Amino acid sequence: MADKQATANQAPIEEELREAADRDFWHADWGFVAIVAMMSAGVFAGTSMYFNYGVGAFNEVAIVAMLKAGMTGGSYGAAAAFGASFLFARILEGSLVGILDLGGSILTGVGIGIPAILLSVGAKSLVSNFALVLLTGAILGLIIGMIIFLVRKFTINQSNATFGADVMMGAGNQTGRFLGPLIILSAVTASIPIGIGSTVGAALFYAWKKPIPGGAIIGAMIMGFFFPVKL
Repeated sequence: MADKQATANQAPIEEELREAADRDFWHADWGFVAIVAMMSAGVFAGTSMYFNYGVGAFNEVAIVAMLKAGMTGGSYGAAAAFGASFLFARILEGSLVGILDLGGSILTGVGIGIPAILLSVGAKSLVSNFALVLLTGAILGLIIGMIIFLVRKFTINQSNATFGADVMMGAGNQTGRFLGPLIILSAVTASIPIGIGSTVGAALFYAWKKPIPGGAIIGAMIMGFFFPVKL
């Protein structure tokens, strides 16, 4: 009797969530995939800047040092293994709990592991050419987002929607609170328009109660496209 009552109470909630998914970007399945794609493109572009100019990588110094060791010594094994293992683990975690860890999956996996793998097999143009970098990063993000969406849809929820899986920094810690302002400061040092874009993006994500690093990265990318930095 109690089970029937609980099922009856849950039905209106699921219907409300489905309606929200139809009209709300943040609850829509495609919204999650799009956000992961944009963030992956931005982080991958940051790694490309680091590869070409020595600045721009979105990660901790110790982790970036593994990629730097490969760039100077020619062996990318450590960076590739470390980054790829993080990416695989975070995709599984995101599929199960509905929260994709930005630090482990995108910053480390897409930003360090996959570039190291590409460089180790000689696909240098996919890391050095900025246009190809944005395209490659976006495709990688689409793949990651779709994997999580499909796993949650067909194995976890057994329903017609993921009801908006989330993306956060640290997935359990508060590191994201400090990363956002650092991204904004880095954007300001690049140029004033890019700094303004990063600030506006972070403010919008804050207003939407979303982690601000994503907004800061997307805002900086948009303004950087229209106001490129001349080196």
